[in-house]
Amino acid sequence: MSYTEVFPMEILQGVSESNSYILIISSPENGKEIPILIGDYEAQAIIMAQEGISARRPMTHELFGKMMEEFGLTLKKITIDKFEEGIFYATLHLSDGFNKKKIDSRTTDAVVLALLNRCPILMETSVINEAGVEPNALLNNSPSQKSHIQQEETLEELEALLKQYEEEEAYEKAAEIQRRIDKLTNRQTD
Repeated sequence: MSYTEVFPMEILQGVSESNSYILIISSPENGKEIPILIGDYEAQAIIMAQEGISARRPMTHELFGKMMEEFGLTLKKITIDKFEEGIFYATLHLSDGFNKKKIDSRTTDAVVLALLNRCPILMETSVINEAGVEPNALLNNSPSQKSHIQQEETLEELEALLKQYEEEEAYEKAAEIQRRIDKLTNRQTD
């Protein structure tokens, strides 16, 4: 098997259902993007891991990470090994310093754990070839691109919305608003 390092790039809102999202994984080595259909909870967990946002109470992935730490396990890498009937299959590669273990995992769970542990995400080259699309192909064909959060006019409105989402623990929406605030403040300072 031949593996290529890939990177979670962005999350798009799905066009068929309001609670579906598409995780875009980029393969710079061969220029492909791999779309993975995910749910609302998975999108929120990935965005929180990418943005370094923690919930008030540990989420499942944080709990699993803490358990690994307590038992002296290190996540060395994750591999996305197979794509069959529209489903991606992933493996967690763990070590206790002496023994190596492989654990079957849902791809989204593996990606979140890789982001939290800052370890490589590798995808089998045949999976990239089978499931990959040309860059921006999904953006060019998608009527609703990145988000279901409506455009706000002022920085104050965005900050109020950010505070509300954080209080509601709607971290995916909070991360989206934070990106918009960052974009707006960068534009204002240019």
